[in-house]
Amino acid sequence: MKRFLKLERLIPLYGNLKKYQSQNWRQDILAGTTVSVIIIPQGMAYALLAGLPPIYGLYGGLVPLIIYGIFGTSGQLSIGPVAISSILIFTGVSQIAAPLSEYYIELVILVGFLAGVLQFALGLFRLGFLVNFISQPVITGFTGAAAVIIFVSQLKTALGISVPRSDNLLDTFSYLAHHLSEINWLATAFCLITLFILIILKKINKAIPGALIVVIIGILAAFILTKYNLAGQLAIVGTIPTGLPAFQSPPFSLENIQLLIPTVLTVGIMGVVECIGIAKGIQRDDQTSKVRPNMELSALGLSKMAGSFFQALPSSGSFSRSAINDEAGSKSGLSSITTALMVGLTLIFFTKLFYFLPSAVLAAIIIYAIRNLFDHQEMQNLWKSHKTDFSMMAVTFLMTILFGIEKGVLVGVGLSLAIFIYRSSRPHIVRLGQLPNTTVYRNIERFEDARCPDDVLIVRVDNQLFYANVLFFQETIQRYNQKRPDLRLVILDASGIHNIDSTGIRVLNQLYGYFKKRDIIFVISGAIGPVRDIISSSELLDLMGQQSFFLEIHDAMHHHGAISEDDQDLGWSEDAVQANF
Repeated sequence: MKRFLKLERLIPLYGNLKKYQSQNWRQDILAGTTVSVIIIPQGMAYALLAGLPPIYGLYGGLVPLIIYGIFGTSGQLSIGPVAISSILIFTGVSQIAAPLSEYYIELVILVGFLAGVLQFALGLFRLGFLVNFISQPVITGFTGAAAVIIFVSQLKTALGISVPRSDNLLDTFSYLAHHLSEINWLATAFCLITLFILIILKKINKAIPGALIVVIIGILAAFILTKYNLAGQLAIVGTIPTGLPAFQSPPFSLENIQLLIPTVLTVGIMGVVECIGIAKGIQRDDQTSKVRPNMELSALGLSKMAGSFFQALPSSGSFSRSAINDEAGSKSGLSSITTALMVGLTLIFFTKLFYFLPSAVLAAIIIYAIRNLFDHQEMQNLWKSHKTDFSMMAVTFLMTILFGIEKGVLVGVGLSLAIFIYRSSRPHIVRLGQLPNTTVYRNIERFEDARCPDDVLIVRVDNQLFYANVLFFQETIQRYNQKRPDLRLVILDASGIHNIDSTGIRVLNQLYGYFKKRDIIFVISGAIGPVRDIISSSELLDLMGQQSFFLEIHDAMHHHGAISEDDQDLGWSEDAVQANF
């Protein structure tokens, strides 16, 4: 029995199939087929975005989906080629090799393997929590900038203008602006009509496979125009190889690995953020789906590594396809496997049908797909309610636009860590006062009727006390004392402190000595159990004595005669004075 339980944890698909009912099979197969209709045109489009021939996008929808379907814990997450990963890959690898070249393709495949190793290691060693240090405002700024970069990168295809390769977005945009006279109006017409059809179909019914429909229309239109010699210089996809990908090892070499480290880190980490974010978002809506983050990371890593041996474009989680998969009723990884099988059938039998597909149609599919990456509503909310977070988002956005995606991500992660460290080093510290006729003590700056005797200082700390913030805590307490020369009693309300490290204990020792020299009583109230355990095992308890620790602020006030005669009997219990160690 234990063996089967362990097997269910290692292979989530096995556990799901054991609980299957007849309608679940139908739902998963229908969902997988529906997603395949979307992933085929998107895969080809995102391969071009990554600087690869379209066939590698189809390869990206094959083996990785089978592996994820077996080992993934989310039944709704749809992985495969995505826009952000593609632009990250293009940005990093194009600095080393020329897009579409054989060496370039080899490096992209190696990026997939290495990013998979990174993600698998994060899951294996339970380090998925590290991605939590990338804040949501940074992700919003990065994805917004990535949307702009992707949009500009597709303008050359949509307008039919040949643009010199540049790592600078502004240079590309400037070149396009100065060469508008070279617009290929037929390509532009294909792009605009495709966008119009996608928008209309979306408004009619979200379940309509708009991407597949515009691909079919584009192929038929280009075929007819070519037949009557009206296509002119319209760029088409051309020949796509038929058949399944052959097994081939990525080009391992120390030199290549060293060159790709920055790209691997950005692709790997952003892939984790995307996939876990999507999976958890769906989990909130579907309580039957239980995402295990570390297992999810391992599954993502395995899918990338396996895919790299079959020339797959590195995969990640897709927002749009996951939503479609969920709406279609997907319950397990079987839907992902179904999608892969449909892509496999396309590779074997139908690739020749894509010969006349206009490149402008694929550009339109990409432009339409990234429309939600620029989250202007979230940006407005940050501006209204969180100016610091808005600034962090804006800096990440501008750095990504001006200096490229890799530098933008690096700055964003650095900002996230810097803000985290800054906020951790400045804990929320407030002065408390007693509400009239109660034993309740509240922030005197928020409650106008909260009162505290002139010779008493009551402070509350809403954070852990550790090496990064104890200096700020100590200086704040001492500054309060300097403003109150008649002080005789200081009460530290520790109810908001959930942990204290050795540096925190040492600072409390110093504060006790500081106040004792000035004939001021220093006591602690409200410490929770784990904090009391730390205190009891340190020298602080022996130094201050158990009589200096109270369960409630009011107990400490009463014990030291700091409350009015009217409040003498409020909540008073002689047995509740000292904290229990």
